[in-house]
Amino acid sequence: MNYGPNDPGEGHSPAAWTAVIIMLVAFAAGTVFFVFDMPVAVIVSIVVLAIGPVVGAIMARAGYGVNGPKYTPKAHN
Repeated sequence: MNYGPNDPGEGHSPAAWTAVIIMLVAFAAGTVFFVFDMPVAVIVSIVVLAIGPVVGAIMARAGYGVNGPKYTPKAHN
């Protein structure tokens, strides 16, 4: 795929990957805690799930987003 100069890409950045991994782990843990009837842990997982996008936004503003100065795009084959 060829991206234009204003195209943000597909989210292949450290900020995006970090946010997704945090949310994926929180969702999986919350599911396990729900099955084992641990409501406090489920609530903690929901809070961590909500923190994922915040961490991604902070990292993007720190330069680790798609167009950030600390991001180096990898060649796609």
